[in-house]
Amino acid sequence: MNEIITVKPEKCVGCNACVRNCPAPEANITKMLEDGRFVTTVNPERCITCGECVRTCNHGARDYIDDTEICMSRIGKDKITILVAPAIKSVLPNQWKGILDWFRQKGCIIYDVSLGADICTWAHLRAIENRTVGNVITQPCAAIVKYIEIYQPRLLRNLSPIHSPIACGATYIKKYMRQTNPIAVLSPCIAKKTEFMETGLVDYSITFKKLMEYFTENNITIPTSSVHDFSYSFDDQQGQVGAVYPRPGGLRDNLWLHNPDINITTSEGVHKVYPELDMYANMPEYKHPEVFDVLSCEFGCNVGPASGTSQTVFDVMATMREVEKEAKKRRKTTGPFRFGEDKLFRKFDEMLDIADFRRNYTPMNPSPIPTEKQLDAVFEMMGKHTEPDRNYNCHACGYSSCREMAIAICRGLNTPENCIVHAKSVLIARHSELAEQHEKLAEITSKCLELSERLKHDINRITENINNIGNSTSKTSQKASQVNSLLNNIVMFCNANQSMDAESVQQMASILQTTIRAFSVLDDNVNTTNQSTEIINKSVAEISRLIDEINVTLHKSEKNKNPLQY
Repeated sequence: MNEIITVKPEKCVGCNACVRNCPAPEANITKMLEDGRFVTTVNPERCITCGECVRTCNHGARDYIDDTEICMSRIGKDKITILVAPAIKSVLPNQWKGILDWFRQKGCIIYDVSLGADICTWAHLRAIENRTVGNVITQPCAAIVKYIEIYQPRLLRNLSPIHSPIACGATYIKKYMRQTNPIAVLSPCIAKKTEFMETGLVDYSITFKKLMEYFTENNITIPTSSVHDFSYSFDDQQGQVGAVYPRPGGLRDNLWLHNPDINITTSEGVHKVYPELDMYANMPEYKHPEVFDVLSCEFGCNVGPASGTSQTVFDVMATMREVEKEAKKRRKTTGPFRFGEDKLFRKFDEMLDIADFRRNYTPMNPSPIPTEKQLDAVFEMMGKHTEPDRNYNCHACGYSSCREMAIAICRGLNTPENCIVHAKSVLIARHSELAEQHEKLAEITSKCLELSERLKHDINRITENINNIGNSTSKTSQKASQVNSLLNNIVMFCNANQSMDAESVQQMASILQTTIRAFSVLDDNVNTTNQSTEIINKSVAEISRLIDEINVTLHKSEKNKNPLQY
């Protein structure tokens, strides 16, 4: 499938709101980037294009693609048929006629989807009356169709085989009006593009939101009107009560208008309808209503994610009520008080073949469910070792349970680091490790301070010894000179006194004693120098040992840097 929902990664903050609000369990892929940021992108093969993520994202990271630009480039060059959804009346109550007039002035042919909705109602009634269908799930909502095709393919046997109002209108134009022009649909729905791609009945999907943006960007002014007149001169007849299809229960109300005894249940909104479809799939057939009328958007198509409307739900519902009143006035029956046969439907019986308005569906292979062994391995990666851990279910990851998150990780759609409980456990472990390292550093710092005091003392002693060495060196030099002189005198004395008397011996003994004292002073100076050298060597060794300890601790810290990224 072509990408319809788009993502701007630079704007994604990893808040998981898109995952949390998405009804399709495999439509989002969350990854952690190298800089530690989490970014969630779209898996187009499993996305149902309901647009709920576009509506939910507050950061501008989600958008969608339609065919507005490409279609507008063809208008004026090709003759385009415009098929307009009735929701335009409630979404743009003061401009919708001006918009249709603008397209007509460009040479476009304008058709009403409400007529296609009337055909859709007629075809359902006839299929139910003729028992050619069983209990059915309605399919005007393209997001519902995609959900069933992808996630509940066994419900395809219940999914109505009757085309949607737009597809019925397009079939009517092509087959019965024999038109070959490209068809562009104006609607408030992102998902309709998937229907057009599958059926091939429509060429361009133009959403109200992108259309109005196009008018603004191109300085196109659309006239406004305060007159609430809901009739318009379409190129074929205007539809009737099919115009209320955009509101919740719109198809139901049309069926009940003709047969109030049909058992119909309704459901709307992404947080309600999809769980109920899953529930429907697990129910026995006899519990199913005859018609399960479903819409993805809580308040119907009138406030769809591509409507771009500023109207409140009360505004659009009030407009729909007025549209219904006006449509019923135009409705004609064969009996009094509009309880007879609908003349429009009798015309359909005469000119339409219900087989032309049936569609087929394409189921997708569901993703395999991970085994318990695979899930156990993922839970271990997430740091969830006990049953309470595995049922924490905080929803911060966007999933409704830890088990769903584990399944997503098994399927490669998420990462353990995106689990807040896992992140907290990693952070606590990192914090504990850092605390240990800080404690070790504090201990080393204390030793360094202690050594610093010792070094100050030793430096003072070394300085004193160096000074002594300097002084003693000078003195030693003097003594050595004296000793040399004394020794020379002894030699001279001995040479002069070949035969020494007692007095001469006494003189030589005195010279020798002086020499001995001089050598004693030299020996003291040598000892002092050795002592200074030993002190210096011990200090250097201690400093070296402490530096080694600091390096080991710092290397550990480097390996575990940036713990907060978890």
